[in-house]
Amino acid sequence: MNIGKASKLSGLTVKTVRYYSDIGIINPKINTSTGYRSFSEPDLAKLQFISKARKFDFSLDDCRELISLYENTERSSKEVKALTLLKIAEIDTKLSELNMLREQLSTLASACKGDDRPDCPILEALSDKTDM
Repeated sequence: MNIGKASKLSGLTVKTVRYYSDIGIINPKINTSTGYRSFSEPDLAKLQFISKARKFDFSLDDCRELISLYENTERSSKEVKALTLLKIAEIDTKLSELNMLREQLSTLASACKGDDRPDCPILEALSDKTDM
């Protein structure tokens, strides 16, 4: 199949599919006379796999490792679980950071009167050269 169809069926943009091909995550056949890429069903399956994994915020290196584990029928599931648990820990850290940012912004919003006066604790805090 051509790149447009592979893109559509995988839910990825053509640019992303081309990039994944360029960096070797997938290896479609390339017509030497035209330079066009031809994607097989296994290529499409990898693209769909990566698309789902990226939605879980796995990095491209993580995706390479997951594909390698998926393709290795001798692998143990503990490797996959370990990688997933690391991702969960990263997400927990990000959630904690986002909650802290939300609290800080809520505090600033509460301190701002939101009236016609120029005084604004939000702008003052953002322009402060020290950390909040």
